[in-house]
Amino acid sequence: MSDFVVSARKYRPQTFDTVVGQQSITSTLKNAIKSDHLAQAFLFCGSRGVGKTSTARILAKTINCFNRTEKMEACDECDSCESFNTGSSLNVYELDAASNNSVEDIRNLIEQVRIAPQLGDYKVYIIDEVHMLSTAAFNAFLKTLEEPPKHAIFILATTEKHKIIPTILSRCQIFDFNRIKVKDIADHLMRIAQNETIAAEGDALHIIAQKADGALRDALSIFDQIVTFSGNSITYEDVINNLNILDYDYYFRIVESAQKEDIPAALLMLNDIIEKGFDGHNFIVGLANHYRNLLVCKDVRTANLLEVSESIQQKYVAQSKEIDAPNLLRALGVLSKADVEYKAAKNQRLLVEMALMQLCSINQELQKKNS
Repeated sequence: MSDFVVSARKYRPQTFDTVVGQQSITSTLKNAIKSDHLAQAFLFCGSRGVGKTSTARILAKTINCFNRTEKMEACDECDSCESFNTGSSLNVYELDAASNNSVEDIRNLIEQVRIAPQLGDYKVYIIDEVHMLSTAAFNAFLKTLEEPPKHAIFILATTEKHKIIPTILSRCQIFDFNRIKVKDIADHLMRIAQNETIAAEGDALHIIAQKADGALRDALSIFDQIVTFSGNSITYEDVINNLNILDYDYYFRIVESAQKEDIPAALLMLNDIIEKGFDGHNFIVGLANHYRNLLVCKDVRTANLLEVSESIQQKYVAQSKEIDAPNLLRALGVLSKADVEYKAAKNQRLLVEMALMQLCSINQELQKKNS
């Protein structure tokens, strides 16, 4: 049997300091432990893969640690920490509300709440996907959540805060987890690659981070997929081929053709893109994002809004200097219109081709307006 462990489990954060992209939340929790101002009910909200359940487990482990460090982290050596690490701790109870959402499930939990911890000061109850509880289960849970025993701490985690009834929200200390920034994900992947002795290009990891859409767990899953595909060397080409992502270079070349008013070159590139199996709608959205990035690069103050690697950012800055802002705005208008009309179009390829022809004619159009 293979010893392989997926990166999302192998590199799951074990301390507050190893949680990626949630510094304000981890700092608040550490200060609460230090000053002994722990709430008895927490609600962790945020999109998938941003560290809600991991942070809940770290909090449960740390508050029961007998020898916490000066930085308010668990020691990993005491009896409580060892039992937690081996999965045998009786102080942590996890309930998946997606599959245990009935009144009976909540009553069983309430029965357990009365029992004091055998080791440590607190018993922590982590309820994942809490929005899946039925209304009756929420109501059964209310009284216990409002007046729990001193040893009980509840940590509720959800991706859909709006589905939780206000009476539950009012009894919890609410923490909203951020979507993790592309740069933070890419930096974390680089550390993992170095740890696993994998040679990885920065541009390749940035593409993985962008594809993950703010979820570190998704990024780690994609990373494992790419490593399986390419071995111990991850290149930009490997990533775009495996994930079926259109190369940045196509967008740069399309914009060059538009500036040169070279309609045949633009149409030939579109044909090449379609023959490689890329969707016309995704191409329109990607090209619009490319023009948006060029517009953002026109001013030094907004250049940092680009979530791309340094080498790609330099290419954007260089190309943005060659195009006037009115031209970029007009191009965005053309592409936005094509995006809206794409699904309703009978001949979708013609719609994309018309958009490219319009992009190649913007210089003439603006000259006529100015004359």
